Amino acid sequence: MLLARIDRRHQLKWSLMAICVALEVSNPAFALDPASIARSGNGDAATACSSCHGDHGEGLPDNGFPRLAGLDSRYLRTQLEAFASGSRANEIMHPIAKALSSDERQSLASYYSGLIAPKAPQQAVDDDKLIADGKSIALDGIWNKGLPGCSQCHAKLGLGVGASFPRLAGQSSTYIGNSLAAWKDGSRGNDPLSLMAGIASKLDQSQIDAVAAYYGSLPVDQPEGKTP
Repeated sequence: MLLARIDRRHQLKWSLMAICVALEVSNPAFALDPASIARSGNGDAATACSSCHGDHGEGLPDNGFPRLAGLDSRYLRTQLEAFASGSRANEIMHPIAKALSSDERQSLASYYSGLIAPKAPQQAVDDDKLIADGKSIALDGIWNKGLPGCSQCHAKLGLGVGASFPRLAGQSSTYIGNSLAAWKDGSRGNDPLSLMAGIASKLDQSQIDAVAAYYGSLPVDQPEGKTP
């Protein structure tokens, strides 16, 4: 009788193990770690993250694809959800984000948030005045237009604040310029309280170029309290 009980326990143990193996094989979210999804996709997503955002999340400045490494994981998760739902319109990102499960979006957000990568090389803006103008807007705003400085939300050195205000230092001027233009023309609108849409609407193209040039000139990290 005792041997029969032990036998049944062994049978149950092996049955449970077989179920777990079957689940792992059939469920990509369970089987694939975020690094694998970033490199190769999840089997449903047509494009691996790294093909647009670089092998280490550094971004591809020449093509306007943003840096993901070091961004707040909650911010990244929110953007992936917005791409998936269509509330943030993007022809490339919508099908990719939609093909990811909720768990995969979270794991990718955490993965990229933890990456450390050098700033991707980009064509330098050789215009000191343009960068200086952008710095003035970023730090001080344009108060006669009711425009606060970008640093009020994104921190003095563009290092970001929490889940809603992402790091700007380290992003390319192309991506920042494109983003501001999208806020301005209304093609992007998933910001809290429509703050960015209101701010971008007060910038003309030369001011957008200046702000983009300034943030694009900043390194990924800077010593605490040091003004560029």
